[in-house]
Amino acid sequence: MKWVTRSHVHVDRIACPWLITRFVDSDAEFLYVPASQIEKVAAETGAIPFDAPNVELGHVDGRCSFESIIFKYGLKEPGLLRMAKIVHAADVALDRDTEPIAHGLEAIARGYSLRFPDDLENLSHQLEVYDALYAWCRLDVTKEK
Repeated sequence: MKWVTRSHVHVDRIACPWLITRFVDSDAEFLYVPASQIEKVAAETGAIPFDAPNVELGHVDGRCSFESIIFKYGLKEPGLLRMAKIVHAADVALDRDTEPIAHGLEAIARGYSLRFPDDLENLSHQLEVYDALYAWCRLDVTKEK
């Protein structure tokens, strides 16, 4: 399945593809386009839009796009829900101070964007970061019990 979002990736536009490939669609293909082209590209290709204005899998009801995907697909794994809090805080500047780890994740996202300005190349390099963060989150939630 194809998925489309805005170009010039940042936290949510990397975290969402990680989430999609790991939990929703292992064969996902991602298209990064200018925001003004999302609707057109979605109509032409059948791609599912995410992390864009006025889409179901975007910032809706206080959720970031990562959380909207979790909500839509009914994902409930505790480590993933822990990760969603971090991604939300890293992506939503007004909530950044709600999770201390968020500042680091946002800094990493900025650094990767500087190193890899091509969105697909950036995505390919950052997937490992989110795999590691998810592993840590799974461990972290076991400590909370």
